This record gives sequence, C-alpha cells and structure tokens, in this order.
Amino acid sequence: MKPQRWLPPALCLALPLAGMAWAWPADLSAWRSAAILSAWAGCGALLASLMLMVRDPRLAAALGGLDSLYRWHHRSGTVGYSLLLIHPLALAADALDESPRVAWQTLSPLAQDWPEWLGWLGLLLLMAGLASTFMPHLPYRRWRALHYLLGLGVLLGLAHLWAILGGSLGVLGAIGIALAALGWRLVVSDFGALARPYRVSAVRHPATDLVELTLAPCAAALPAAPGQFVLAAFGDGEGFHGCREFHPFTVSGIGPGGVLKLDIKALGPCTRHLQGLTPGVTLRLEGPFGDFLAAASDSPQLWLAGGIGIAPFLAVLRSRLPARPTHLIHLFRHADDAGFSDEIQALAARTPNLSFVPVASGDSPPNLGPLLAAVPGLAGREAWLCGPPGLNAAASAALRQAGVPAEAIHFESFEFR
Repeated sequence: MKPQRWLPPALCLALPLAGMAWAWPADLSAWRSAAILSAWAGCGALLASLMLMVRDPRLAAALGGLDSLYRWHHRSGTVGYSLLLIHPLALAADALDESPRVAWQTLSPLAQDWPEWLGWLGLLLLMAGLASTFMPHLPYRRWRALHYLLGLGVLLGLAHLWAILGGSLGVLGAIGIALAALGWRLVVSDFGALARPYRVSAVRHPATDLVELTLAPCAAALPAAPGQFVLAAFGDGEGFHGCREFHPFTVSGIGPGGVLKLDIKALGPCTRHLQGLTPGVTLRLEGPFGDFLAAASDSPQLWLAGGIGIAPFLAVLRSRLPARPTHLIHLFRHADDAGFSDEIQALAARTPNLSFVPVASGDSPPNLGPLLAAVPGLAGREAWLCGPPGLNAAASAALRQAGVPAEAIHFESFEFR
C-alpha cells in the first residue's frame, strides 16, 4: 500500500478547523470570539498531536514513516500551545473595555475558581513539556518524563473545557480519544506490551566504541527488511543490567530464521552501557519501522554514510550484492572507527557493480567536493545519505550544486526524539 503522507498534516489541520466550526461564536465581541476560537483550535491541534505520537509499525508505514509522524506531532503540539496562549490573553483584552482591574482578574489564577485553575495548570504543564523538546542535550530519561507532561496538560485543558461547558459530550469524546492515545503510547509503545522477545546470541566489537549484536528470536520474528530500524529495550544478563528503555537501532544484517544484527555505536549513556553486553541477554524489539532504500530506482546509485550510518547499506550488501552500479562512500573520523571496511572491500571484489571508498576525515568536517567530483556520472545517480544531520545537510547541498536533482536525494538521520 502506498504511504499516505498527506494524512498527518491533514489531521493537524482538520481537527482545529472542526473545533472552530463546532464552537463558532455568534453575537460576541471580536476579542471574546478570538478567545473561544483559539481555545477550540488549540485543543484540536493538541489532540492531533497526541494521536500522531501513537507508535505502531503498520500505522507508521501507512502514513509515511515514524519520522514524519513525529515531525507533525511536534509541529501540531507547538501550534496548539501557541493558540491556547491566545485564549486567556484575548479574554483579558475583552475585559479591558470594563477596566484594567477586571482584565487582570481575568488573567490572575488567584482570582479564579477551580475550572480556571485546571486551564492554567494545563498551560504550565504544556510549557514544561514543550520546553523539553528544545533541549537536545537533555538526558533521554529526563526528556521522556518531561514529555509526558504534554499529555497531562492536554487532559487538564480538556477537563477545563468540560467544567466550563457543564459536561459537553463533544469534550467528553475528545477526552476519550486523548486517553486512548496516551494509554496506547504508554502501555503498548513505552512499556512494550506487543514487543517481540529476542536473545543476544553473539557479541563482537568490530571497532572502537562499537558493538555488533546477533539477535535470535525467542518467538515470532519481526519481518524486518534491509534499510529498516527497530526499537530495542535490553534486559538483564550475566554481569549486565539493561537500560530497559526503547531506543532506535538500524538493522545491519538479516539472517535465516529471523536472526538480526544490530551495530551500536557509543553515542550516549545507554549506548555506552550497551558496549558491555554479553551473550544470553534478553531484549524486546518493536517494529520494524522505516523504508530507507526500499524505493531505490534502477538508476546508478550513490550511497554516502557517516559513521554508524553505514548500517542500512551494510544490511543491503549482506543480503544481496547490488544489481546496478553503486558507489559507496563511508566517512568516519579515524582508522580505528572503520569496523566494516574489510568486509565491504571483500564484497566489492565480488562484483563490478560496487565501488567502495572509505575515508578517515579526522576531527574536521569532511571535504565533500573532491569526493563527489570523483563519482562517475554523479548527476545521473540517485543519492542515499545516512549520517548526522549536519553531514546530510552539507551533502544534500553539495549534490544539488553538482547537478543531482533534489527529488533524487534521499536521507535518513539517526537523531531520534
């Protein structure tokens, strides 16, 4: 089924518009009308944001990928919060016609009753939750805890509406949808109620701060394909205590019987801890997610990987050698980071369709100009990029400047929140 990428933005637009249409005011002042419409539009946007954070492989595949869902989840939440901020300010502006004192009492929670307290508390929780999304260096566990405040803030905001309107059935339905979305995310996604059990059957360290895990399914295997990623939560084993929280890892190999390989680079507290994994550790996997490389055309290919971004390309090469001319560039900092160069060189020696260029760029940004200029027929190739956002952006710009059409440039970033 073709992904319906238009549905997430359509949902983010439809729910606010539906809320405004349902509560369209009549015979009210302009400021009071703005207060009512901003409240309902904001609630609709936040409700859409909650619905888009439901993490399900089939839903993500149908709607254009998990990264698209999360992007629109973030946008809709930000817009919803901004609209809700307009609500009390517009009410205060409307009260200014009577007096500044009445306007202040409209804003001050101390002068309000409990239904208004619910609204103000909801806004404060939304502010705290949204602030966490703009803190890239916040530890993941703290970020996740703060992010849950968004859901609680939405529920309090809807409870505020329910109390103000005297138990509206429409608001009650919205509360039900919000509770269902939050419950699914908490129980099914974050607690892994539907995750598949696996066991670490082998461990090796192909490079510095890099561990490769071979995972054997303990029950039905995930139907993963090269280029996809899974969410893994590691448990305990002999001499190892797992993080027990789900983190995304790209599949780097698929073997018979559903056996998977994951290559994990030490990039944060949990991934550094996972470098000490031992065989026998159990884990749970959710997914698979993503469609990177799935829609590759019959054109000659350019694959550009930065660091552990080699994983999806490695998964493809381990499952089949390329049938079309493919030029693979792997960028890494130092020679001891090149854990797969020998393996890929051996694969390239078996087919004339694969050329491999490993590049140790050191601690400075790589000079992409000469690397891309050396690619035969660059302008006629389809480019697939997987690496840090900075590398993806720089490579995309360099490729467009070299004549590669924008629609022929695809990228995947392993920054994930």
